[in-house]
Amino acid sequence: MGSIRGIKKRKKADNNNNDAPFHSQLQRPSDWWHLFSRRISGPLSQFKDLDKFESVFKISRKTFNYICSLVEEDMLARSSNCTDLNGIHLSLNDQVAIALRRLSSGESLQAVGDSFGLNQSTVSQVTWRFVEAMEERGLHHLSWPSTEVEMEEIKARFESIRGLSNCCGAVDTTHILMTLPATDSVTNVWVDHEKNCSMILQAIVDPNLRFRDIVTGWPGSLSDDHVLRSSAFFKLAEEGKRLNGKKKMLEGTMLREYIIGDTGFPLLPWLLTPYKGKGLSDVQVEFNRRVVATQMIAKRALARLKEMWKIIQGVMWKPDKHKLPRIILVCCILHNIVIDMEDEVLHGMPLCHQHDSGYKDQICESADNSAASKIRDKFSSYLSRKMPD
Repeated sequence: MGSIRGIKKRKKADNNNNDAPFHSQLQRPSDWWHLFSRRISGPLSQFKDLDKFESVFKISRKTFNYICSLVEEDMLARSSNCTDLNGIHLSLNDQVAIALRRLSSGESLQAVGDSFGLNQSTVSQVTWRFVEAMEERGLHHLSWPSTEVEMEEIKARFESIRGLSNCCGAVDTTHILMTLPATDSVTNVWVDHEKNCSMILQAIVDPNLRFRDIVTGWPGSLSDDHVLRSSAFFKLAEEGKRLNGKKKMLEGTMLREYIIGDTGFPLLPWLLTPYKGKGLSDVQVEFNRRVVATQMIAKRALARLKEMWKIIQGVMWKPDKHKLPRIILVCCILHNIVIDMEDEVLHGMPLCHQHDSGYKDQICESADNSAASKIRDKFSSYLSRKMPD
């Protein structure tokens, strides 16, 4: 996983704070949903197919149960005093449901509270405890491939898309929009090139739309190039500790492992980007076509992230800029869990690539790396001699 600005290590919860009455609220999943769905009120009660779990939480029961198992220890250790408006203790399932509804719907604390019979403060408290627990227990779902076999499978799938041999990932950036107080002296730092206040999420994605490395927490005013160069991934790649697996010989050209990006990213030996400018040759145009089509994977992943976890889709009202990066991280972890669990909900989701509506592509101002330019020229010539995809 990449850099998360603002993240702090939290203290371990005291496991001796468990409360017996709270534990007694745990129920079998089938019994729990039968009772929980009957307690739903407010606008949510008007949902079509409210009796169906998936219509409320946008994930399957299997995935929900797995998420509960991940956070159970941490949440039970710290949440014995959580109750609804009637004074009834909230079970683990209740709390996970509340947090997931807040993250997946993007509804206000008041709206979620009204639907579930809770104070806004309880919704906020439960959601944040869930975020902390997911950081602690779910981070293994967001990691760079750890074995050669896993990486070779990723490279084979990338090559099957548009013939890009030895490609290990696609990188792209999206903006999490915010409304910040005009009186805040640092608000201008967050104003991006489209005049919105935003926080950046930069992600490297595999062919299954799974996030493999993320960077978030940086102000929207920074360029894609700047965010990349400030990341741990950049340092590891430059030091030869990342993208350092098998090289591939293509008609005399030695091609190392690499990722691909759009024109907002720098051209580097381990990061291939499209040719820029007008008057490109047929060979260069063909290379660009292959890169753009393959890089669409990252755009689809970010679009799906925002579609499933709507708390980061709209414009966030005066968010805590120290907590927001951690919320974004957990949404990325949940995105990966849904993929890892092979959740049926994915079958009904359209493949959209629009995740930054109204944003134009950036153009990296850094000079092209000379070694990378030679690699790209040789690789593009090789690809042009292959059969068209």
